[in-house]
Amino acid sequence: MQMKLSAPTLCATRPSLAVVRPVAARVVPRAHKEKAEAITGVVFQPFQEVAPVLKSTSQTGALNDPRPEHSFARYSTWTEAIEAAVNEQINVEYNISYVYHAMSIYFDRDNVSLHGIADHFRSESEGERGHAQLLIDLQNTRGGRVKLNALVPPEMNYDHPEKGDALYAFELALALEKLNYSKLLALRDAAEKFSDAQFTQFVEDMLHQQAVDVKENSDYVAQLRRLGKGHGVWHWDRALAESKVATRAVGTP
Repeated sequence: MQMKLSAPTLCATRPSLAVVRPVAARVVPRAHKEKAEAITGVVFQPFQEVAPVLKSTSQTGALNDPRPEHSFARYSTWTEAIEAAVNEQINVEYNISYVYHAMSIYFDRDNVSLHGIADHFRSESEGERGHAQLLIDLQNTRGGRVKLNALVPPEMNYDHPEKGDALYAFELALALEKLNYSKLLALRDAAEKFSDAQFTQFVEDMLHQQAVDVKENSDYVAQLRRLGKGHGVWHWDRALAESKVATRAVGTP
């Protein structure tokens, strides 16, 4: 009987080797990419788009250089015309503050002694300086260069033979607030002309407050015209000192 012998089975095994296969990058089909672009309409390529800005930044920003082109923060919409307009408004705010300061000094005199009105105009003077500082901070924030101009010396005597000092001073204050409103409108027009949205919103916020200031001074003038020059002005001054003089105005909606 013939027997078939099978080949001997090899029991020895080779050690297995781990094979590291590179992970293929995910390929987005062109059709899918074009579809996404068609939906959003926005294709953002940051490194390509930032290149010209980076080049411009590296060529500007010389330390302590007052020239506008050497600003790090300046953007194309912050033009030399806007820079000059902001500096002019800074001067307007400082000049109005100067007048209110003079009024405060007058009403605090020993032979005038209307301390409520004196305190009111002192507060108004500080408020106008605050507006000037706000514009200075804006100019620096946007990469502009602040230029302070000379102030016009205000008159120091506010007595009026027909109207009296209180009514005359508040009529002058009303005229100044209206003038300031018109200046801010011109500033807003400059912001819109150069399509600077941030600056436009900034000036519009100032306009809201300015409208309130105009109405407040209108109320003061109306009340003082009813009183004349006599004893009623002293009582009105006391009420103003105690914050009991009522005004009504609507600011921001």
